[in-house]
Amino acid sequence: MDISVKDLQEAISIRQQIDNLQRRLSSLLGGAPQRPTSPSTRPTTRGRYFSPATRAKLAAAAKARWARTRSVGAATPAGRKGQLTPAGRRKLSQLMKARWAARRKAGGTKKAPAKKRGALTAAGRKRLSDLMKARWAARRKSSGK
Repeated sequence: MDISVKDLQEAISIRQQIDNLQRRLSSLLGGAPQRPTSPSTRPTTRGRYFSPATRAKLAAAAKARWARTRSVGAATPAGRKGQLTPAGRRKLSQLMKARWAARRKAGGTKKAPAKKRGALTAAGRKRLSDLMKARWAARRKSSGK
């Protein structure tokens, strides 16, 4: 298909005339404008064509939604969850003071430090040493044969 530059320019001018006539017709009839057909007036994104009035309504509704969500977040301060109230703190303090006083009155008996687990006693160490010496002696005896 061989199309000259002159033919392309003429086709573009005809398309522009058609778009102008469609706009005039829709303004006379008072209806919504037809979907634009020329590449210069076509929306850049895919999807439905909305008239400017409809786009303005959609934008206003979106702004109202955002304003509502922002105002709801600002109007209600974040509640303090999981924190003690001053009355609760006083009550806890009194209970702890009573507990400490009872411990002091009881004489403050402290538990003896727990015995360290896993440490060998002197007797256990001697027994283990004797067992290892016997084992090594048995190995020397068996390998000497």
